[in-house]
Amino acid sequence: MELNLNEIRNRIDEVDQTIVELFEKRMELCKNVAEYKISCGKNVLDRKREQEKIEKVVSLAGSDFNKIGVNELFIQIMAMSRKLQYGLIAEHGMGKKVDFKGVQALNRENSTVVYQGVEGAYSHQALLQYFGKEANAYHVKTFREAMEEVRDGRAEYAVLPIENSTAGTVNDVYDLLFEFDNYIVGMTEVFVRHALLGTKEASIEEIKVVYSHPQGLMQCNDFLEEHREWQKIAQANTAGSAKKVMEEKDRTHAAIASTAAADIYGLKILMENINRNNENTTKFIIISNQRIYTRTASKILLLFEVSHKSGTLYNILSHFIYNGINMTSIESRPIKDKAWEYRFFVEFEGRLEEPAVMNAITGIMEEADYVKIIGNY
Repeated sequence: MELNLNEIRNRIDEVDQTIVELFEKRMELCKNVAEYKISCGKNVLDRKREQEKIEKVVSLAGSDFNKIGVNELFIQIMAMSRKLQYGLIAEHGMGKKVDFKGVQALNRENSTVVYQGVEGAYSHQALLQYFGKEANAYHVKTFREAMEEVRDGRAEYAVLPIENSTAGTVNDVYDLLFEFDNYIVGMTEVFVRHALLGTKEASIEEIKVVYSHPQGLMQCNDFLEEHREWQKIAQANTAGSAKKVMEEKDRTHAAIASTAAADIYGLKILMENINRNNENTTKFIIISNQRIYTRTASKILLLFEVSHKSGTLYNILSHFIYNGINMTSIESRPIKDKAWEYRFFVEFEGRLEEPAVMNAITGIMEEADYVKIIGNY
């Protein structure tokens, strides 16, 4: 007798109920596994055992399509089992520990702070915004030099750009966060208001050459498209571009920089607000060589590497979902000497003392090839 749609759906409901009952029985047995591993200090993840188990259940499926489905299903079941075990191990005080210390606040008064660029740069503005005018500020030419100053203790903090709302991430800074044992302890945002700056005698009709940082040029692309005859020359930073125009004293040369740079270097503002996005904002991170986080910290940046296999990234990110943690961004950077392999930087909400956060980090530390906590800020 042919079944109608409602009857089919009723039978599916019955099967689904059985699946749930069996899943709960399996999870209960996984608790027993966790208790055994706790008693003998055995690792949760046993890749060889899991692979053997998946191959065995896949062989029970009757068609190629079902074999693929069973493989995917049991990968997820195994992942859920591990997450359950990580939580139980954490409850017994045997979870992963992180060497970060909570503090009331950063010591900002009279701090020695380094930034990349020159006076008047947006990094300099971010420094003043975060630390105030009393900070002992000095500048270096490159992001790497700023990281070295902090690493070697000559500066307590560094201020570095990490992302712009229009131009995207600052990849060099992400690479340096992997390379150096420095940590993010704070963050501030600066609204970017680019202006076209020239000498006191200059007029916009005379301009032939424009200097700026590559991101400054990119952020003002719409304006520059109206002046395609201008030669665009990239510089290390926006304020340095203004300084260059001041030093050259050539009325046909201009810089894209802040209005603050115009005041500092005695330049004329030929046109204000030339960036295409009036909400253009740059995020700046505060770097320290100390593993600390403040009571107001609300975000964590985690770096990890995984093997170049199907599903590995998904499995790592599932730890955030399972623990109810909200990811705010994910970035990838190529791994040197490993073609088409990447390391990932994930920013998510939380504090290192929170159980859900530590459960997620524990799972990731167990399953990723490499993990580094970049900071809680």
